Order: sequence, then structure tokens, then C-alpha cells
Amino acid sequence: MFSSVSLNLMHQLTSVLLEPVVWALLFFILLALYESGLALGERFGGIRRLVRNGDQALLIQVGKRRIERADFITRIAPMLGLMGTLIPLGPGLAALGDGELTILTTAMTVAFDTTVIGLLAGIVGFVLGRVRRRWYDRAVQEMEDRQTDAGAGS
Repeated sequence: MFSSVSLNLMHQLTSVLLEPVVWALLFFILLALYESGLALGERFGGIRRLVRNGDQALLIQVGKRRIERADFITRIAPMLGLMGTLIPLGPGLAALGDGELTILTTAMTVAFDTTVIGLLAGIVGFVLGRVRRRWYDRAVQEMEDRQTDAGAGS
């Protein structure tokens, strides 16, 4: 079915992936925290400032970019969490077969930790995306209402 060369190559490749996956998860947690701070700024003045500026195209452009970043976190972080779950399980199960419970314990800890981190970042991204979508939709509607009222007053 598979040659031992291809199985060894596949095992080495997945072993190499664990560290970059963990670093990427840490990056996404930091990005989620950064985006949360930006969202607070948007909520308490940033979006209002864009509305007062009156440039609807700029408001839509900024809103799309920020919503897309939140959606990116929502989609990618849980995938990385799943990768971080599955990668150490192979060596962990092999260690179980050899009776090495400490290696299995470490592998399971890494697996659960990466799952939780990936889901946490995904949850933050999801909430930010939904809230931002509502805020920017409301701001665009407010600008359109102002333009309609200004057009009717002419």
C-alpha cells in the first residue's frame, strides 16, 4: 500500500509543522486582542468620526477591511487549532503502544491546549465580525438617511 519511505516522509513533515502551527496560533491570539482593541476604538468614536466625515465609500472600505480581518481569524484559528490537535496525537499514540505514558501525556496536553487556543481566537474573531458588521451597517444606513434628508430638504 504505502512504502516505508513515504510514511516516514509524511511523519517527518507533520512533525516539522507543529512548531509553526503553535506560533501561528499565538499570532492569532495576539491579532484577536489587537482587533478587540480596535473594535473598542471603533465603538467609542472611530465609526462616528467616519460618519461625520461624510465619505461613505471610505466608511465601506474601512468596514469591509476590518470585517474581513475578523472573518479571517474566525476561519483560520480553529483550523490551526485542529492541526495542533492532530499533529501530536500520532507520536502520542505511538508512545502509548510503547508504554511511554509521559510522552502520551505531553502530546495530549499540547493537543488540548492548541484546540482551546484555536477556538478562543475563533470565538473572538466571530464576535468581532458580527458586531462590526452591525456597527458598519448602521453607520452606512445613517449616512444614507442623512443624504436622503438633505436631498429632500433641497
